[in-house]
Amino acid sequence: MLETMEPKTAAEELPTLYRAVLDRVAELESSGRRPLANRVRAEATRIYSRSWDDRARRSLEALLRRHSDSPLSPEPSGRGFRRRSVRAV
Repeated sequence: MLETMEPKTAAEELPTLYRAVLDRVAELESSGRRPLANRVRAEATRIYSRSWDDRARRSLEALLRRHSDSPLSPEPSGRGFRRRSVRAV
């Protein structure tokens, strides 16, 4: 006799989704995209620390989808060295 598999509840899936988002945060950090990683972590923490319901599951899934396509190349910092012309006096 085959047993039917019940779909997982949001409460059962949220820890796995949260871990996947944190893994992505670690990838973003290691690629030098710390500001984005910090924003993603903060949003994930906000979602995860509230009710563990279908809304939270959808929010974490959307967050992960939005940032799974983020390139892993470093963001331009705007704090690099700039060359300046120097004139002889």
